[in-house]
Amino acid sequence: MSGIAKTPEPPYYAVIFASERTEGEKGYGLMADKMVELASKQKGFLGIESARDQDLGITVSYWDSLESIKMWKEHSAHRVAQHKGKKEWYQTFSLRVCKVERHSFFEM
Repeated sequence: MSGIAKTPEPPYYAVIFASERTEGEKGYGLMADKMVELASKQKGFLGIESARDQDLGITVSYWDSLESIKMWKEHSAHRVAQHKGKKEWYQTFSLRVCKVERHSFFEM
């Protein structure tokens, strides 16, 4: 998945994950790809957008409900990735859950 996510009319939820990585790959790219693939198959998943530069990564995933977000958070494979992230991949990270009440898109 790439580009801007095509989400339905609000309301829906956004999970904003911002991170600063540690040095080295350590399997991060493979796991990140696996998590996107797995998340996209979860009930309530609406889309994802992600960008990373040398210092900061931001991933926004979109969900239809707080219950769907909770189920994804507790998914066994995602829990493994969370543990590895805390142990190996991230210097710092933040997670924010927001309700989207309005959106607009513009295409040329």
